[in-house]
Amino acid sequence: MKITSKELRQKWLDFYESKGHVNIGAVSLIGDGSTGVMFNVAGMQPLMPYLLGAPHPSGKTRLCNVQGCVRTVDIESVGDASHFTFFEMMGNWSLGDYFKQEKTAWTYELLTKVFGLEGEKLCSTVFEGNDAAPRDNETAALLKGLGFTDERIFFLPKADNWWELEGTVGTPCGPDNEWFYPIHGGDAPVFPQDYVEIGNDVYMQYRKTETGYAPLENKNVDTGFGLDRMLLFLNGLTDGYKTDLFAGAIAKLEQLTGKRYDEDPAAQKAMRIVADHTRTTVMLIGDVNGILPSNTGAGYILRRLMRRAIRYCRQLGVEPASAMQQVAAVFIDEVYGEAYPLLQEKRAYILDEIKKEADRFETMLEKGMAEFEKCVNGIARKNAFMAQSNPDYQPETLIGGKQAFRLYDTYGFPLELTEEMAAERGLTVDKAGFDAAFKEHQEKSRGDVHAGEAKGGLESHSQQATRYHTATHLLNAALKQVLSPDVNQKGSNITDERMRFDFNFARPMTAEEVQAVEALVNEKIRENIPVVYKEMSLEEARAQHFVGVFDSKYGDVVKTYSIGEFSKEMCGGPHVAATGELGTFKIVKEQSSSAGVRRIKAILK
Repeated sequence: MKITSKELRQKWLDFYESKGHVNIGAVSLIGDGSTGVMFNVAGMQPLMPYLLGAPHPSGKTRLCNVQGCVRTVDIESVGDASHFTFFEMMGNWSLGDYFKQEKTAWTYELLTKVFGLEGEKLCSTVFEGNDAAPRDNETAALLKGLGFTDERIFFLPKADNWWELEGTVGTPCGPDNEWFYPIHGGDAPVFPQDYVEIGNDVYMQYRKTETGYAPLENKNVDTGFGLDRMLLFLNGLTDGYKTDLFAGAIAKLEQLTGKRYDEDPAAQKAMRIVADHTRTTVMLIGDVNGILPSNTGAGYILRRLMRRAIRYCRQLGVEPASAMQQVAAVFIDEVYGEAYPLLQEKRAYILDEIKKEADRFETMLEKGMAEFEKCVNGIARKNAFMAQSNPDYQPETLIGGKQAFRLYDTYGFPLELTEEMAAERGLTVDKAGFDAAFKEHQEKSRGDVHAGEAKGGLESHSQQATRYHTATHLLNAALKQVLSPDVNQKGSNITDERMRFDFNFARPMTAEEVQAVEALVNEKIRENIPVVYKEMSLEEARAQHFVGVFDSKYGDVVKTYSIGEFSKEMCGGPHVAATGELGTFKIVKEQSSSAGVRRIKAILK
């Protein structure tokens, strides 16, 4: 390899530090809410306040860094040679300091003298102007001063050579100057088909307003060069998974599977997905504001990535938890540990959380896949039957929304995973139907439920509250086992921060009893038992010894949730898919609630 990722990262920082820039390091991958995005998708996003005029904490006006970013809008495209969900942006900034003249000269110097590109082969695009902002003749003139001919400078419209955050009023924006180089050798490359973009310089001269653009008091420069793309280009490669960023992970997967990356197209795609998604998993869990997989927000994106990787591990014929842990270790130990030292500090934690999520999903995956096959086979049988009697029959290709929601709610399949599996079989998913089923489920969980079904005392309907509600089932069962089978729930109150659970018992619990209940609940959490939902007649539920939480009358059909044989309750509240999602259960207080009723306050950590 002509240049490694570590060498490239260092060359970038060394060059701009030689030009008076200070290396400000990388910040969290997870957005703080100020930029309106879930993850940082550009190196400049964390610098927005300073680009708008606030002084940088360093006291400097020339900054540089290498910033990790996460992009998830095209997850389904990962599997080809060029798409990644995590990537690094090499950036440098001028905060009201230098502008176009210095920046154009420095980028040209970096590309030709540091990276060894031939100056006469470089091409560049600049903003052609419109009614809101003028043509960028200044940058074009500076390029000509560096030896660019008119044939190598291209004026393009706003869609190509203007940078701004869509829909974000008040943010800096302006024309950009993009740099291109021929993909392959040759004496007469044709732009743009024979060229690849290698980076761009954004000149933030304006601030976005409700009606257009206003000049910025301090003009700024924002430079962004993708490290992954630059590494690929400088090494003369066309497959992003053959750089040193991925070579070790791919080699590990070849070792584990016995398959060859270059000889098996199906295995190649699967290896790319497992490698990419595991890399992003490592970076998100290992981040300074690290997140864990969940069913909402950024945690949902992480879960979606991890569960997609788990499925492709199974396609490769390897045990997902072990394979993902070993691939993750390669990224931590060999690739990113030096640039992101926090990954080394959190190494054991990252690997443990990967195993937890893989084990959690594995308990449901096989049953979920069987349910998916049942959906697909049902469509095939219907199509075959209808085609026999009607030659003009158009085959059905749609998996119903309620079926997709069942895969999500009961088996933990993210909708996008079901959509991807459906596409592999030439089918689509009724997303509108899924959304309707999801909304119906939420409304039933929030509103008055059927007589006798517990509302669960939820003040919120977040994922955290759902976890607490599920924990009340485990607590109720543990109290019955430790104290008496005659113990029953008398009420509960749940917020995002804690759970409160009332039950009939004539005396205070001893310290030993509290400890035994807590230990039993945590034992069932560690066992990662699936939470199974079924609707059945009241008579059938009673025959199977399902417990009714309140003394109200039940309808003819009831909703039931069972956690193995440990807990079986009639209930209408929301629940997690498996107990492993609950974390660690801790009783913080046991006290009297009223005559003959005790109250437990507990938290999940």
